[in-house]
Amino acid sequence: MSHRPDPRHFQALLREHEGIVFKVVNLYAHHAEDRRDLAQEIGLQAWRSFAHFDSLKAKFSTWLYRVALNVAISQLRKTNGVRGAQLEPLEQHHLESIGAEQAPEPDERIATLYAFIGQLDPLNRALILLYLEDKPYAEIAEILGITETNVATKISRIKQTLRGQMTGAAMAGA
Repeated sequence: MSHRPDPRHFQALLREHEGIVFKVVNLYAHHAEDRRDLAQEIGLQAWRSFAHFDSLKAKFSTWLYRVALNVAISQLRKTNGVRGAQLEPLEQHHLESIGAEQAPEPDERIATLYAFIGQLDPLNRALILLYLEDKPYAEIAEILGITETNVATKISRIKQTLRGQMTGAAMAGA
């Protein structure tokens, strides 16, 4: 695309797909101020990249997931590299902010599952987020820049890991 992007068109698309930004922000930033900062950075980077968006090559949602996840993972790496911050597992107060479709009172198993997801490394967290969004493997591969086979393998391993952790948590709670 060689022409200047239309800011109104971009803003309309971003508003229409803001749920993507909120899901990524809530998965990668745990404090309100960090979430606001990350959402702003995603918006800024999306705008900077919008001139290169080609609707013939990808859906806007696919492109936005890619931008949002790249920004979130980059910010996380910067934060961990500069300040040595530790990843904080998702807890109940995080679950309450993870999206409108989240049940108001999630059962204990779902809270435990999200806590285990929060402990995954950034790429695996992105993979499971997209998997839970029912994205096809081809789209996940496109968003994350890995092969479809790699997506399938990694998701299988993540599911196996999470299943083991959930089984262990259930046994510990019994």
